[in-house]
Amino acid sequence: MQPKDLEKLVTRTMPFGKHQGWLIADLPGPYLNWFAREGFPKGEIGQLLQLMHEIDHNGLSDLLEPLRNK
Repeated sequence: MQPKDLEKLVTRTMPFGKHQGWLIADLPGPYLNWFAREGFPKGEIGQLLQLMHEIDHNGLSDLLEPLRNK
């Protein structure tokens, strides 16, 4: 993980699926959990989803708030 990856969570949108167009940081926990069970996509989007899952699972989502206000 790079520091820029945290910024990507609050600027990149989900490119496909049920929550297409949502910011990665705003994806619901159950949706992230589904990817954790079924497998994350390959590439950068999969890495960002996996990172967001870890943040959400560990209750650290508030750490992204300062990045949202940049």
